[in-house]
Amino acid sequence: MQIMVFNTLGRRLEPFEPFEPPLVRMYTCGPTVYDHTHIGHARMYVSFDGIKRYLELRGYRVIHVQNITDIDDKIINKSRETGRDWREIADTYTREYLELLEKLRIRPHYHPRVTLHIREIIDFIQRLIKKGYAYESNGSVYFNVDKYEGYGELVGKRSVDAWRQEEDVAAEKRKPYDFAVWKRAKPGEPFWESPWGPGRPGWHIECSVMSSRYLWNRLDIHGGGQDLIFPHHENERAQSEAALGVKPWVKYWLHAGYLTIRGDKMSKSLGNIIPLRDAIDEIGVPTLRLWILSVHYRSQLEYNEENLRQAGRLYDRLVHSWSTLEKLVGELGHTHYANDEDVARSRRLAEIMLDFHESLSNDFNFGAAARSLWEFTGFVFKELEHTESLALALIAKQFLEDIDRVYAFRGEERREAGFDRKTVEEILALLVEARQELRKLKRYDVSDRIRDKLKELGIELLDYRNRTEWVFKR
Repeated sequence: MQIMVFNTLGRRLEPFEPFEPPLVRMYTCGPTVYDHTHIGHARMYVSFDGIKRYLELRGYRVIHVQNITDIDDKIINKSRETGRDWREIADTYTREYLELLEKLRIRPHYHPRVTLHIREIIDFIQRLIKKGYAYESNGSVYFNVDKYEGYGELVGKRSVDAWRQEEDVAAEKRKPYDFAVWKRAKPGEPFWESPWGPGRPGWHIECSVMSSRYLWNRLDIHGGGQDLIFPHHENERAQSEAALGVKPWVKYWLHAGYLTIRGDKMSKSLGNIIPLRDAIDEIGVPTLRLWILSVHYRSQLEYNEENLRQAGRLYDRLVHSWSTLEKLVGELGHTHYANDEDVARSRRLAEIMLDFHESLSNDFNFGAAARSLWEFTGFVFKELEHTESLALALIAKQFLEDIDRVYAFRGEERREAGFDRKTVEEILALLVEARQELRKLKRYDVSDRIRDKLKELGIELLDYRNRTEWVFKR
């Protein structure tokens, strides 16, 4: 099944054909570490992690780079406002970001920090100057937009006359829309020595340098939020293709939609942010991931309680399905003839699997794929809980493992040290039986303590009218 992706450059669906398959070189924009990571950031990180995971499921080998901007106007302003050293601010929020990314089960291969790549940035700027694409002015260096043909194609506009950047230094620039690749240091600001005097990198040059360094000058995928298309990604594209002499520098530009609250984009300026740490504590990582991956990555994602409850219900169904299928695979024996019902079930299961892959192959449409997850869990509950077909249980279990590879709803495997799974199940069965006897005696205080303690250990008891079942909540 051909994977199709929507390329922001050209605004069309295109067959996914990386430069050197099966290798995929992927760069996504990371945080500017001046404040707490919030769930608006998580929306972008999880979306591209889902894309990466699906590509890996399809057999690609993805090298993933996600940068850390640890010097920027926002960090400097925060230092002035709080009296804290800018390095301490950057280090504090970098540690938080990396910790939360690990909790989200997202692991880029490289996390380059800007301040550790100053030499490479200076070399890159010198190359631009030598080729005539950049010029020095009063200790700063600016990219000559008029020199680069095709500027504005990514954002979908041709005229640049109205795009006025760096207004505070307009007199230094040949044209108002030229942008800084090196900024002369102002009094009290951090700086590094350069051929043009003390200063620091411009925002856009940082990503060009770090992505090209670790992905060898050409990128298959460059991802980020839709708010980064202009000016950030437009400027990255211009200066990278100018300096490196390659076109296209990026084959596929992918942009994730906003996270909104009551229709407004989540942002610090609007004061409507929800810290990611709080969301993880309250919602849990699996539900958070399933919620973010419940819509097309290019669509807006609305934060509301009903959407989160739906994601939580889906998580419970997936975990229950996992437990059910593990039991079936462990208990059923091989059969040498499938009855008509199981043959029909196998066809229905194949249709669900194909729908899942068709959705994700169509520009990573997680919204459509989520419908397949609901159908699959319903299929397990209605059709497989009482099947005697080991083959059917194995196929369903393998598909659920594929789902987990993309959505990471299980997390790290729990290990029962010293016990095999059969022994653990027998112990749990004994606890469930004892708890049922306590409930008959109306000793609900003791039975509830057993239930609550097991839940703390990651085992949830599900009480029905005439029975109690348990599931691992990994």
